[in-house]
Amino acid sequence: MALASLWVTAFVLLGVAAYAQIQIPRFTAGRASVMLARGVLAATGIAFGGVSAAISATDPGRAALIFLIGFGAVHFPAAFILFVKQARHSGKS
Repeated sequence: MALASLWVTAFVLLGVAAYAQIQIPRFTAGRASVMLARGVLAATGIAFGGVSAAISATDPGRAALIFLIGFGAVHFPAAFILFVKQARHSGKS
């Protein structure tokens, strides 16, 4: 993948990750549940990004971008669900 494509993908997926992390408290009841959801997403993102970077890249710059892409990709399903909940004006669950 071209370096520019990696930059754009990493930037977009970091936005997705930020959106998910910001929206979790809005739709999750209880402080402990919020912290658990954020922690699980972050830990899974770090693990997935780390493995992806280790397998895919030999250049440290590309490895960092691939790590960020993996981190953001893990957040995509949660961000999509939270986006749908926002569109439906759902409450906390």
